[in-house]
Amino acid sequence: MPLPRATPAAAGVSSRAISALLDRLEESLEPHSIMIVHRGQVVAEGWWAPYTAERPQLLYSLTKSFTSIAAGLAIADGLLSLDDRIVDVLPGHVPPDISAQGRRLTVHHLLSMTAGYPGDSLADAWLLEPDDLVKGFLRMPFTSPEGTRHSYDNATTFVLARMVEKVTGRDLPGFLDERLFAPLGINHAEWDRVASGAVFGFHGLHLTTEAVATVGQLLLRGGGDLIPRAWVELATSKHVDTDLIDGWTENPDDLCGYGYQFWMSRHGFRGNGAYGQQLIVVPSHDLVVVVTGAEQPEVTMPGAVWECLLPGLGAPDTARDDALLAERLRTLSLAPVSGQADPSPRVTAKLAGSEVLPDGTVITIEPDDDGGGWRLRLGESLTVVAGHDGWRESAPLGRPVVATAAWQGDTFVADLYVITTPHHVRLVVDALTATATATWSTVPLTGPLLERHLRSPLMTRPDVA
Repeated sequence: MPLPRATPAAAGVSSRAISALLDRLEESLEPHSIMIVHRGQVVAEGWWAPYTAERPQLLYSLTKSFTSIAAGLAIADGLLSLDDRIVDVLPGHVPPDISAQGRRLTVHHLLSMTAGYPGDSLADAWLLEPDDLVKGFLRMPFTSPEGTRHSYDNATTFVLARMVEKVTGRDLPGFLDERLFAPLGINHAEWDRVASGAVFGFHGLHLTTEAVATVGQLLLRGGGDLIPRAWVELATSKHVDTDLIDGWTENPDDLCGYGYQFWMSRHGFRGNGAYGQQLIVVPSHDLVVVVTGAEQPEVTMPGAVWECLLPGLGAPDTARDDALLAERLRTLSLAPVSGQADPSPRVTAKLAGSEVLPDGTVITIEPDDDGGGWRLRLGESLTVVAGHDGWRESAPLGRPVVATAAWQGDTFVADLYVITTPHHVRLVVDALTATATATWSTVPLTGPLLERHLRSPLMTRPDVA
């Protein structure tokens, strides 16, 4: 069911403040979508073309907050408790050499990421047990007592997802479809999976921007009839202090503490996904903000909301200001590749030095039969179409690619957006030397090989870097 809409002025929000937030986002990251909900009404929404309202997008670690909701539902049903131990719920995954601390780990430790490992155990646990990440997780060495220190650890959420599935007898997607998504009218959720077919749990959920905002609004209202209020309050409260994570840009909101798969913030709480996927919930201001994008906005978000938007709540502008903002939101776009639409015949080149496609892949460019663009053959299995001064869509292996291209002298340049994710590939072909390069704008955490990200569902081993 769509959220109700209102103009910023009608909801008491400054449209100039919203414009200032858009300016900040466009200056500091590549934004793909935004939705602002105040007092239960959408007061601003926009998608930077080629991203669109109806297209589900990869949420990365924002997925963790949905796994938390699933755990809360299982607990409310009496099927799971915060004190339940991994070894009791998943006895078939317990290694023979498990430590005493490993035996003590509970649902609470998984939700709060306080198992006692010094960092993300995912890759090392995978190496220990390639066929059983739960067992690998339980074999990892500890550096601090359980429950004492937060360490951002993707494997904890993977294990939690398996525990929810075990006690409910449902896979995580089916359980959330029945209990959360279907009652909210959300019927498009898609999940990436590990090689065994299980969903990651810690990332991999694809939802539209409005679906994320709808769940955010539900959380702001205490869960409504779908999520127990007690769980919302527990999950979105601070359980442990947080330290600056190695490799992350310093952000004061990252130091506000961690709940149960939710981050605390200077105002309210949030779900956070890599490269700019954000759900920000501020009950004190009756505010929900969703942003998706393709950069690392550790400093930009959610600070830009506090600095640009919060001062504009309760300070509406004129109808003309609202109209100017509405026009800007209607015409948001990423820049198509600039250049000429050279009608020259087929060009062939070989790819070198790229992880996007195998080295030596033959790239063929030829005018598209339908006109207005090109057909790009990337080896033997991938063919996509690209538009000139605009966007063309194709789906060679199931998931869509939206592409734009142009000739810049003797060089052909194309941007291939894997549109259900934050990522795109820049392809550059030198017609004079018959060579080509391909690079990701931001490398997907599940690996650089393009073909993997064009299959639905994406299936890979659970070794997110």
